[in-house]
Amino acid sequence: MQFFSEKKIYDFMRMRFVAISLSFVLLLGSIFLLFDRGLQFGIDFSGGTLIQLKYKEKAPIAQIREILEQTGQFQNLSVTEFGSDEEVTIRFLGSNENLGNDSAEGISKLLKDTGEFELRRADVVGPKVGDELRNKGLMAIIVSLIAILIYIAFRFEWRFALAAILSEIHDVLITLGAICLFRIDVNLDTLAAVLTVLGYSLNDTIIIFDRIREGIKKSKETNLAPIINESVSATLSRTTLTSGLTLATVVILYFFGGSMIEGFSLSLIVGIVIGTLSSIFVASPTLLWFKFNVFDFRAKELEKMKRKQEKERNRAMYEKGAV
Repeated sequence: MQFFSEKKIYDFMRMRFVAISLSFVLLLGSIFLLFDRGLQFGIDFSGGTLIQLKYKEKAPIAQIREILEQTGQFQNLSVTEFGSDEEVTIRFLGSNENLGNDSAEGISKLLKDTGEFELRRADVVGPKVGDELRNKGLMAIIVSLIAILIYIAFRFEWRFALAAILSEIHDVLITLGAICLFRIDVNLDTLAAVLTVLGYSLNDTIIIFDRIREGIKKSKETNLAPIINESVSATLSRTTLTSGLTLATVVILYFFGGSMIEGFSLSLIVGIVIGTLSSIFVASPTLLWFKFNVFDFRAKELEKMKRKQEKERNRAMYEKGAV
């Protein structure tokens, strides 16, 4: 399916200064939010308790919240609907020793007058486990970036690798900035969203880089900017279709998936939009600023081709017994 004409070439590089300026503003804003507000770690990373209850009738969320808040025992209390209006989740930091050894039983006693309900789930994460999960999550992002750098450096060229890494860091920081702005709890599902954004953005970037590399080999153009414009224009229909369908799916999840995955889906919405745009307006222009030389690249590719042909010729001679 073609949304854009394959023959029409759009001058993306002419807009790169405006796009980079906007990206720079978003990046600075995200860094400011990260230092000013900081990430709001949820139960998975800071330790805490999650309790899920199912009422026979509609859950009286306002009454539940009022009763629990009046006790003054719960830190960062959150009471939200889960899936249906009969089910509710209660979250708070720590295990609350005032409730006794069993937090779920203590909550049940406090809420006994709110209606008939059954306990569906009770999860308690200790602070030590939370610290360990947080450190492993950070390590997962760092290892992913290093693996991306190595992979692209081997598949393409070191300037392609650096451009991709800068683009990926740009996407992650802005996504984290959005998480701070909307005060999304950073849990394992939010971490999964950030890693998904990394992979999604990388996929877009590699497709564009692959087309740029092929364009350098086939085109007679000596300047890189026109080759980038032609390559990005050629992938525009694919990018629009893939990103548009993925974004539509995630938007539906955000509005109809329930409160439990709102943070996950909102992080993905921001990440997909930023990742798609950065592949075009951040990763590709970075090659220009790194002074990527078309002539040197073609010379290296020609040398690789000669060595490959030489190896094939020697192999053929060896198989025929000529060597």
